[in-house]
Amino acid sequence: MLRSASVQIFRQLVRNRSTDASLILERSINRVQLLGRVGQDPVMRQVEGRNPVTIFSLATNEMWRSGEGESSSTGDVSQKTTWHRVSVFKPGLRDVAYQYVKKGSRILVEGKLDYGEYVDKNQVRRQATTIIADNIVFLSDNIRDRT
Repeated sequence: MLRSASVQIFRQLVRNRSTDASLILERSINRVQLLGRVGQDPVMRQVEGRNPVTIFSLATNEMWRSGEGESSSTGDVSQKTTWHRVSVFKPGLRDVAYQYVKKGSRILVEGKLDYGEYVDKNQVRRQATTIIADNIVFLSDNIRDRT
């Protein structure tokens, strides 16, 4: 009887704790991988009182066939280029990106999406989507880039 009473108390305790909103922690994922070419040499910026950041743009391309021959190899090929703003805050990676990422380089960027707002020089509020990089894989070297 004592055992069953303690089991009931334990179950109630677990039930109460698991329904307490402050104790429930949900897992979530904010991950992005981009494979593309760098659009401009990186710049390093530092806002007062903040750590420096390396910023560059990355182009990704999407290609598809349109027209009557969609299932075969005929038809028009269409392409769309999407530009992404990449920011690197991680101290070691930030310096490597600034030094070795070059316009035209083919790289893989892994990181997370970040949404923010800023006011431009005309005092217009704008929204910005940025990739916060936590890993960069270099897929082209200087020899291939020269050809």
